Amino acid sequence: MGPGQPGSGGTVLARGGFGCCAVPGGRWGFPVRDLIILGLLVVTVLWALKAPWIGIMGWTLVSLMSPHAEFGYAAAAWPVATGYAAATILGLLFTQERQNPLVGAGPKWLLAFTVWICITLPFSLLYEASFGLWERSMKIYLMVFVTLALLDTKKKLTVFIWINVIAIGYFGVKGGVFTIATGGSYRVWGPGGFIQGNNEIALAVLSVTPLLRFLQMQQTKRWAIHAFTGAMLLCVATALGTQSRGALVGLVCMGTFFWVKGNRKLLSGAVILAIALLALPMMPDTWWDRMETIKTYEQDDSALGRINAWGMAWNLAKDRIFGGGFMIWTGSIFAIYGPEPDRVHAAHSIYFQVMGEHGFIGLGLWMAIGAATWFAARDLIKLGRAHPEHKWAADLGPMIQVSMISYASAGAFLSLSYYDLPYNVMIMATVAQRLVRAAVRDAARAPARPQMAVPPAAPREQGGPAGQPPPPPRRHV
Repeated sequence: MGPGQPGSGGTVLARGGFGCCAVPGGRWGFPVRDLIILGLLVVTVLWALKAPWIGIMGWTLVSLMSPHAEFGYAAAAWPVATGYAAATILGLLFTQERQNPLVGAGPKWLLAFTVWICITLPFSLLYEASFGLWERSMKIYLMVFVTLALLDTKKKLTVFIWINVIAIGYFGVKGGVFTIATGGSYRVWGPGGFIQGNNEIALAVLSVTPLLRFLQMQQTKRWAIHAFTGAMLLCVATALGTQSRGALVGLVCMGTFFWVKGNRKLLSGAVILAIALLALPMMPDTWWDRMETIKTYEQDDSALGRINAWGMAWNLAKDRIFGGGFMIWTGSIFAIYGPEPDRVHAAHSIYFQVMGEHGFIGLGLWMAIGAATWFAARDLIKLGRAHPEHKWAADLGPMIQVSMISYASAGAFLSLSYYDLPYNVMIMATVAQRLVRAAVRDAARAPARPQMAVPPAAPREQGGPAGQPPPPPRRHV
């Protein structure tokens, strides 16, 4: 993240923390870092052909973080995600380490939603504009099912969680350092893609913070525990530094559920209160002025635009059972369905976005994915508590739920219905539930080990220890 375009209240943090100039020494005109990236790509893509789950890790890292664009120069334009996807799918066809991706309620609801948006596509009001967004969503959902098919061990699931945390946590730590260094005087913006805006990067960072906490609970070394604590605090600083009102709502909800799901409520409550007392006074007047507009939304043009967009989505969904397609946030659609036709605005709500684009049926299917993920996480908590050898599941379950709360609350004001991260959280809950249930079932079916019969001890005769002949009688002279 470096200085970029100006934003309200300060400097934008854009992609390219190491600058965009070439590093001398590259052969054939390539910067050295591009050659390093190319080497890593070649190795991992070839590795993915033999071990396709490695390709899943590469795809996930690229889809969430795009490290080739963050650290590279010419590499930023390379079709890295396509390369990982192709190698992974090809490897999937030949590997024996795969399983049914539709085990669990979450994947089934996702399949139903995927079928539904294929049905709604031909009925799109603006078909050509909608097709590109539909195609992007299909690629994401395809790789979700591929991931579900390939994550068949706890080790692979743990690496998958680490990849998600690293991809988003990197920006959380970086933005937190920037916010603290500048006293919150400049607004934090995202790197690009789905999370380019300040609101979007705040949602992503808040959603991954509970997963940081899960990984922290698996650590035993004190320095690692402290490192995770610092990373979580910096993620909170990043969320505040975005100056996003949705981020504030998400922070409050996340903090509340952290406290509810925590075991030591007195200690966790004191920590949350201390963070609030230390962080909030640090924020500048521009931050407080923006947060104050939550109470005076009727005077804020952005808030009124969102409310008008929600009204348009509601009216469209009532009129068309299939919704209006992926591209409805235009003047021509607002002219028909908008309460205020001239106030055109993006959905800025994950719920109204799906409702307007795919109707009430689409919204119901999409929310069923979240409900299934929530219940899978709850099942993890029960299984982990009932079987202490799977304590990690009892740690993961509540953190998945807190992550979902962060997404659901901050997402109420953002258009991120098709963002990869919440679907990755669904994958974590589904795969973990499948692994723990299988382990518990196998343990119950395993035959009990026969116990060795211990022969009875030889009767002791008076005067001698067990197993030894009695001493000879004494002679009296």
